[in-house]
Amino acid sequence: QVQLVESGGGLVQAGGSLRLSCAASGRTFSSYAVGWFRQAPGKEREFVADINWSGSSTDYADFVKGRFTVSRDNAKNTVYLQMNSLKPEDTAVYYCAVRNSYLTRRYYGNYNYWGQGTQVTVSL
Repeated sequence: QVQLVESGGGLVQAGGSLRLSCAASGRTFSSYAVGWFRQAPGKEREFVADINWSGSSTDYADFVKGRFTVSRDNAKNTVYLQMNSLKPEDTAVYYCAVRNSYLTRRYYGNYNYWGQGTQVTVSL
């Protein structure tokens, strides 16, 4: 079993940056791919980014390409989401989750362990 804890959220002005962290417990964390999702009030949870077990392959939703970067440090059991050029529409609760590498990325049903989320608020 893997337990995940997100941190790094907060309030930032449009155009600013935040770095989210997803800290994991469990010896097998490095064998999992990790995804970031977000959910804004009244909206469905949506895919943001994904990184494979080694960090050699990443995937991004179109609306964050060029602004967000996902990375991981398996020695620290941590995955990061660097968010630059933030927009008010990026306001949401951000979640990290793990999936077995053989399962398709992006589909939330393939991610079996989730963190509790961290709030990101971007003001004008």
